[in-house]
Amino acid sequence: MTDPRVTKLAKVLVHYSLELKRGDTFELASPPIAMELALAVYEEAIKAGAHITLTQFPEEMRTLFLKYASNEQLDYVSPIDRMLVETFDAFLYVFAPENRRHLAGIPPERISRDQKARTELMKISMERSARKEHRWCITTYPNNANAQDADMSLADYTEFVYGAGMLNEDDPVAFWKNEEKKQEHLIDWLKGRDRVALKGPDVDMTFSIKDRIFLTAAGKFNFPDGEIFTAPIEESANGWIRYKYPAIAAGQEIQDIELWFEDGKIVKEQAGKNQELLTAMLNTDQGARYLGEWGIGTNYGIQRFTKDIGFDEKIGGTIHFAAGAAYPESGGKNESAIHWDMLCDMNAAEITVDGELFYRNGKPVV
Repeated sequence: MTDPRVTKLAKVLVHYSLELKRGDTFELASPPIAMELALAVYEEAIKAGAHITLTQFPEEMRTLFLKYASNEQLDYVSPIDRMLVETFDAFLYVFAPENRRHLAGIPPERISRDQKARTELMKISMERSARKEHRWCITTYPNNANAQDADMSLADYTEFVYGAGMLNEDDPVAFWKNEEKKQEHLIDWLKGRDRVALKGPDVDMTFSIKDRIFLTAAGKFNFPDGEIFTAPIEESANGWIRYKYPAIAAGQEIQDIELWFEDGKIVKEQAGKNQELLTAMLNTDQGARYLGEWGIGTNYGIQRFTKDIGFDEKIGGTIHFAAGAAYPESGGKNESAIHWDMLCDMNAAEITVDGELFYRNGKPVV
């Protein structure tokens, strides 16, 4: 029997997150194990009058491709992929892996080369999204691989996923609209400010947000959600940060990351595990060593780290930086084939903006 929350989630995604309407072209990418959600979304999208294209392939195929493809094949970009990014109105990606370590044996430089080939497509997608021409959303369907990474049973993880999305509420959309109002209060305080200073056991850095735009995240691009974010001025970051939470790249954990910044650029990196992959990712292209995003988690209902950045970057009491591409609607200029979020605990730290205290010990104080 279908969990009624799956049907509720499908309705939220189709009508609130993506706002599908008659005539929209809609790409749905969902793996086989998420068929329950895919069918529910498909039904709602048909009822909404959208024209649906299904895209997805087993993760084993990606492993084989990265293992055996020639450099020419790694550099090739499918004209079908280009057409989808350039012309479709909406896109939903359902994250539900069967094995989150399926790329563990792939040399990091091959993963980086494959991502670099898609730089232009990422740029087009971000620019169209900024112009409101392309709506996209990423969500997670409960699965054993994620549950194991989170040290939870599948049943407990399922409750965690639907609880984080407020799908136990009678009206989840009303909750997310109210959350958006709370986020806008913080954004109003930050508007027009310049110098940001982060100070704590795991961070000592400064950067500028002058003339940059903060954006709310209340269930439109990610579901569940809960953050405000912008793009730092590209050459403004100076200092040091340590990420005690592991970062995930190509399904592999990189632990105990430390980064040093000079004039916006990551000039030195260090990791306790998978240093080679960290360096390969940061060497993807010129923009990969600059920041494309600074985000502040506002979802205090998510109270545990799960190794799924879709949830973890929303945790109240954390911030995250993304190395690589910036969202154009934030005013960011950085371009890259990657947009790689890394998570920092702020429960014993503070944030000042133009010398005024904004955030202390995991919570805004304004």
